[in-house]
Amino acid sequence: MVSLVPAFGGIPVGPELLIILIVAALLFGVPLVLVAGAVVYLATRAEDETADAETADSETADDDRIAELETEVKRLREQVGDESDELKEEEESS
Repeated sequence: MVSLVPAFGGIPVGPELLIILIVAALLFGVPLVLVAGAVVYLATRAEDETADAETADSETADDDRIAELETEVKRLREQVGDESDELKEEEESS
């Protein structure tokens, strides 16, 4: 009669399977990690460029607003005119 108990204990061809798994992990795992890292890097870089473009748009809007405010200040100084000269004279005499 044939015995159902294996002749050797443990998993047959265990060390060979372990070596194959390690080689497969190195062969496929490392490149997958590198590719995933490159994708994440490029995605974050694209987000930074988008943020830079938005910042540039807001900077031009800020520049326009500053120009408007400077012209308004000049106009108000022209309206006040003499009062600013009087203030300067008071400061000089103090």
